[in-house]
Amino acid sequence: MSIESMMVLLVIATVDASVPGGGGFDENYVVTWGNVLKLNQGEVQLSMDKSAGSAFESKHKFGSGFFQMRIKLPPKDTAGVVTAFYLTSKGDTHDEVDFEFLGNRDGKPIQIQTNVFNNGQGNREQKFVLWFDPSTDFHTYGILWNPYQIVFYVDKIPIRIFKNNKKYGVGYPSKPMTVIASLWNGEGWATDGGKAKINWSYAPFKANFQSFSDSGCHADGGNINAEACGSTTYYWNTIQYSRLSANETTAFKNVRAKYMRYDYCSDKRRFPVPPTECRLNQ
Repeated sequence: MSIESMMVLLVIATVDASVPGGGGFDENYVVTWGNVLKLNQGEVQLSMDKSAGSAFESKHKFGSGFFQMRIKLPPKDTAGVVTAFYLTSKGDTHDEVDFEFLGNRDGKPIQIQTNVFNNGQGNREQKFVLWFDPSTDFHTYGILWNPYQIVFYVDKIPIRIFKNNKKYGVGYPSKPMTVIASLWNGEGWATDGGKAKINWSYAPFKANFQSFSDSGCHADGGNINAEACGSTTYYWNTIQYSRLSANETTAFKNVRAKYMRYDYCSDKRRFPVPPTECRLNQ
């Protein structure tokens, strides 16, 4: 079955999973640094030149949610340029859930790097190429985070799962996290291990973002109210979101077989014995 056919099935299966809540950019987000152009309340453009990148973040911290954003990446030669959409608690012992889009030379595929941090410990990278050009149009990237699992989505197709396996000693993000989008200089590592540097003749690099709904359980204090943010009054905590559906499972396996380019669980040089969660996340 093709990716396009799976997308149709998943749209039908998840018709009730649209991002809830209204509000434009200024209601739910704030510019944190750099050149951020508000095209309107429904679209924002981040820009990066030699002097600086740019970023915005949510006004609230969250303890669970289904965070979705529509993104169009910078076009042409973007080697060394990183566009990011992620959740983070910040600080040295932070929890974090990352989408990082790693630019490439013109004509070469942009990679998505995903990662999960707990208490400052990451090193859980999985990388994918996409089945479309992410610079020609907007696509929806989503992070589901609930008491059961973290799921990374591309246009409603799950590409990665990180299950809550605390009972087996595996750390799981449990600190209040902010939603952040940024565009920045990652030429030291992002493309070909840092060998491909930024071609500044293409600057300024511009990434566009849409969809700024408030789609999580607020947790603006120092800790998450687990009972409140785990409540099934939030749709993303209901049994439907505790595991993938049959259609999602098929799409998940297909994407990983065709488009995954790196999995830390298979990197025997870094991890001669695979981390515990690798077996549990199967």
